[in-house]
Amino acid sequence: MTNKNKRTAILLLCLSLYACQNKTQKDNTTNDTITASTKLSNKKKTTYPVKFDKLSKKYTTTKASEVKQFYLDNIKKNGYTGSLLVAQNGQILYEDYSGFANKKNGDAITAETPLHIASVGKVITAVAIMRLIDQDKLHLDQSVSQIIKGFPHPEITIQSLLSHRSGLRYYGYYSDIWDNTTTITNKDVIEIIKSERVDLDFRPNSRFSYSNTNYVVLASIAEQVMNKPFKEVVEELIFAPLEMKDSFVFDDISKKNDVTQSYKSTYQPMHWDYMDGTYGDKNIYVTPRDFLKFDTALYSDKFLSAEAKEKMFKGYSFEYKGVRNYGLGFRLMEMNNGETLTYHNGWWRGNTSSYIRLTKDKVCIILFSNKYSKLTYKTVDLPHYFGDYPVGNIDL
Repeated sequence: MTNKNKRTAILLLCLSLYACQNKTQKDNTTNDTITASTKLSNKKKTTYPVKFDKLSKKYTTTKASEVKQFYLDNIKKNGYTGSLLVAQNGQILYEDYSGFANKKNGDAITAETPLHIASVGKVITAVAIMRLIDQDKLHLDQSVSQIIKGFPHPEITIQSLLSHRSGLRYYGYYSDIWDNTTTITNKDVIEIIKSERVDLDFRPNSRFSYSNTNYVVLASIAEQVMNKPFKEVVEELIFAPLEMKDSFVFDDISKKNDVTQSYKSTYQPMHWDYMDGTYGDKNIYVTPRDFLKFDTALYSDKFLSAEAKEKMFKGYSFEYKGVRNYGLGFRLMEMNNGETLTYHNGWWRGNTSSYIRLTKDKVCIILFSNKYSKLTYKTVDLPHYFGDYPVGNIDL
């Protein structure tokens, strides 16, 4: 073989090997896998693969049109502004962002603008606790008094707090105790409970009563166990692994001008006061796109074990005519036709929020607003576009 022919043969062989390698890479790239992943500070990569069926173009176009029209007709009216995202199988069907993060400065809300998600943040707090349980650092039946020294109610457990069955009175009702010129902290709430200056509302684990105090205590438990501030706990357990880069726990009211502001319906700024310093029950800022990463990861048993999710999405206390139930950090709507809708709503100052999760149909509905309006909760009428969810006549 001549030198020219040898060079030609080598070139053809290289091209052949490249083509085979490229084909292998294409064959391994599928359209049915949504992956939540991150590169941690030590460069170790953690992934939480979730496999979904790819939705057809016709289906996504139809659903996007339906959702958009519903939003325009029923929610985005009378000056309503918010951040809406509706997704299925990890794919965004429709999203819309409107309003101002800071009206005075003219800062518009975009897909990268984190909003205060009010009590929807309890879902994040609950998942952080359940991840610590998966890591064997906590146990559902563990008494809070074993973790927080001096806690006076040994019958109150981690599960009591998560399911709002502790009997702990809402700290906002301690009006005769607080100095309303000084910002209340999580530590202050714990100290008042330890002092036994406030009675329990009922015998622990005997019934349900929604109380923000439960989730303030849970955040303090996470800090105790991890020996770091709650914002760092959530960053380590949730935000960093899921690459939720625009999300954070707010725990320093002196920086209140640095975060997205909240407003009355007329765009008058909402006041900040001594009640705005606690976290775990609220004070978590997230974007809808980041929250979709969180919702998607919940389908992965590597992010949260199947056992943990089974307990989390189980109802422990019916609230409304045998339909509304509460799990561990999630509200449940258990309908007569056998369908279950998982959700949580929120309200704090001008911030209103709604998160609906249709597990069977892999649908995620997210709406956050920083300008007060009850229209946020009209999302209850969206699930019927994706299945047999007759919940429109039930107030979430």
